Amino acid sequence: PGPRMESLPEAVLIRILASIPAVDLVLACRLVCCQWKNLVDGAALWILKCQQEGLTGAESQENAENWQNFYFLSKKKKNLIKNPCGEEDLQHWGEVENGGDGWKIEELPGDFGKEFPSEEVHKYFVTSYEWCRKAQVIDLRAEGYWEELMDTTQPKIVVKDWYAGRSDAGCLYELCVKLLSENEDVLAEYKSETIAIPQDNDANWTEISHTFSNYGPGVRFVRFEHGGQDTLFWKGWYGVRVTNSSVTVEP
Repeated sequence: PGPRMESLPEAVLIRILASIPAVDLVLACRLVCCQWKNLVDGAALWILKCQQEGLTGAESQENAENWQNFYFLSKKKKNLIKNPCGEEDLQHWGEVENGGDGWKIEELPGDFGKEFPSEEVHKYFVTSYEWCRKAQVIDLRAEGYWEELMDTTQPKIVVKDWYAGRSDAGCLYELCVKLLSENEDVLAEYKSETIAIPQDNDANWTEISHTFSNYGPGVRFVRFEHGGQDTLFWKGWYGVRVTNSSVTVEP
């Protein structure tokens, strides 16, 4: 008979294990024996998997305290906001406040507007002459971010939004993002100032972003809310335009 698995050099065994899907490593291979458990819990296997799948950058190697978590967070990274650009009308947005003539979806660039910096974005939401708001609550567990990961690793939660005015109208914009517990207590909050865009502006799109880190244990939901209105009180849709909102959980 050939050599048994446990007699293989550790480096060879790591290369073999690295070819196995990550979920199987954690749920099955880790339970085989003490040696395999130590390898699955160690850094070398996950560093190799990250390298094989192009997940390592110079900045990540310095910061990764737990390479297994780094691997899973990198693989899972995606925008957790659904329908960020209005392609599905107002679907997935809740607590919708329709001041004035309410929210409307328009095609880029829109009247007196500018093209968006990314060609992948085709539409935006636009507000009216009284305050318009909409919100989305992200259930982190439902998205696959388990309690221990959120409580111990506390991965960065990066929030981004884009806003613009029409060049012929002034408007206001606000963003408010809260990290909530199981009982929806507020554990951390970011609130922008009320941003005023003057009439006769250049209509350029502006990105606003905030990164939550070291927010403590217990975060289970992210509540994202934005909105605005015009400052001229013109009937129709002359208020702030928003699109391409995003919330990502990052290593």
